Amino acid sequence: MAYNNPTESPSGAIREVTLGSSANPVVVGGETSLPFYLFEGAMPHKPKVAMEVFDAAPEGWPEALTDAIGDVLGDPVAWAKANVEKHGADMICVVLASTDPNGADASAESAAATVRAIVDAVDVPVVVYGSGNAEKDTEVLKKVAETVTDERLAIGPATEDNYKPITAAALGYGHVVIAETPIDVNMAKQLNILMTQLGLDADRILIDPSVGAVGYGLEYAYTVMERLRLAALNQNDGMTQMPMIVTIGREAWRAKEARATEEEEPAWGDAAKRGVMWEASTAISLVMSGADVLVMRHPEAVRLVKTAIDGLASQ
Repeated sequence: MAYNNPTESPSGAIREVTLGSSANPVVVGGETSLPFYLFEGAMPHKPKVAMEVFDAAPEGWPEALTDAIGDVLGDPVAWAKANVEKHGADMICVVLASTDPNGADASAESAAATVRAIVDAVDVPVVVYGSGNAEKDTEVLKKVAETVTDERLAIGPATEDNYKPITAAALGYGHVVIAETPIDVNMAKQLNILMTQLGLDADRILIDPSVGAVGYGLEYAYTVMERLRLAALNQNDGMTQMPMIVTIGREAWRAKEARATEEEEPAWGDAAKRGVMWEASTAISLVMSGADVLVMRHPEAVRLVKTAIDGLASQ
């Protein structure tokens, strides 16, 4: 008697979200099955890697990371070009850290000018994150949306505190909104509902579920993302069917295990390899839970993850 593998046929599908310019668009999402379950459905677009670029040289990063990035750390345009041309980034994620009111408190105009210069320098889509201060991000992201109108950006984070003006800016200038909630299925769904009620199309939203790295909440993040994906596919829940974006580099490189030097922790081995593996293993885990856009930092971690994605997608 022949054996047939049991399969499921989900009734729902992940929405496709288009980013970038009309001349060189990139589409994320579109899955009709769980990640890489190609025997049950389609995965028309592989997960994409967006490499980070900070608008000011970051402080406190471990040497293993800064050495790998090189002398472009103080030049966001050169950094973005290196990420695309040398390291194969599918997208660029600009982090406007200098606008933090508790730091340099740079102006919205200067931040927008930086984003404009990066958009002009690379031929891949650009994702823009503010500093995380809800009030200042509102001002900054509105200016960014107004300045770049010839390319569809993904701007965020839009949170419970500032989603209305950020959604309005995206509506006015044709961008995608990154909806960030604190790792909770119901809160993610509710924010999506509120944004669509303002008139934003559901295919112009990316979910940022606020993840953790290996050893720092990864299991909980994985579970929440998996529940979002199951609701989208098996329950055909339209307010959970948006692609997910995860900020892996930020989470992985704040872990002690990725930052500690060999002098501090000699038993942990080579610091450079350890940090790369911490970021790569976090990324691959979250790809398997449904992430569509991975925001990463280390070039070698990016290479490992893209190789893994290609291998999984070819099965």
